[in-house]
Amino acid sequence: MTEDRRSPFRDAQLDRETAAHIPDTPQTRSPSYRLAFADSDFLLRDEMRPVRLQLELQKVEMLLDQYGIDSTVVLFGGARIPAPSERHTARTETLAELSHFYDEARDFARLVTRKSKATGNRERVIVTGGGPGVMEAGNRGAADEGGVSVGLNIVLPHEQAPNPYVTPDLAFNFHYFAIRKMHFLVRACAICVFPGGFGTLDELFETLTLIQTGRMRRVPFLLFGRAFWERIINWEALSEAGTISADDLDLFRFVETAEEALEIIETWDAAPPRAEIPDR
Repeated sequence: MTEDRRSPFRDAQLDRETAAHIPDTPQTRSPSYRLAFADSDFLLRDEMRPVRLQLELQKVEMLLDQYGIDSTVVLFGGARIPAPSERHTARTETLAELSHFYDEARDFARLVTRKSKATGNRERVIVTGGGPGVMEAGNRGAADEGGVSVGLNIVLPHEQAPNPYVTPDLAFNFHYFAIRKMHFLVRACAICVFPGGFGTLDELFETLTLIQTGRMRRVPFLLFGRAFWERIINWEALSEAGTISADDLDLFRFVETAEEALEIIETWDAAPPRAEIPDR
């Protein structure tokens, strides 16, 4: 039992190690005899889903607390957007044209991390989905500056690994999208969304909904690339139809460059969560 434990009870890790060296008998070979917390077959049963949800929430929370991270700047964006030097590999000409946003994401993360390092890597730490494209650019910019960054990966049917720029101790892997989304936002002091696909749109609209409905306080919410976003989403049509309020269009700002985004974040006048939804 380690000396720094507050509990007087026997350490669970010690019991797990002890149980691994018990006599081999029909009874000890039975799955029923395994320690419940060390029995992966038991933990993976459908009935244990609530426990697994809690574990994914708690593990990341504890490790981020242990690392001393108090606030984050979130970068959402497409996994398929290549670095400019790799634009020839893009599937479409549009993706190739969007490759400059890789550099903007990288520059933005570098500028944010420069200020984050002054806080001991506690405030405004870059967090991405941990994958390629814009996500890689965000983690790469933080690494360029010698700071730390978080990568929140998720298990997908195709093989995936964290991009090599995520701080190793802050590389996480999820089974549940819902818990991963909570960790994107629970420490977020700014949201930056770069061009992307379904995943990016999902994260964009879910976060806007939380802010719109007052479930989350207003933070700088920046969309990089006005031309892209106005081409794929008719924001004004939503307002004119009355499905959103005209005031909802003020929940986000369009930006084009890393410097512009940083200036908005630096001068942001913090507002409390909405008490009511306009026009409802």
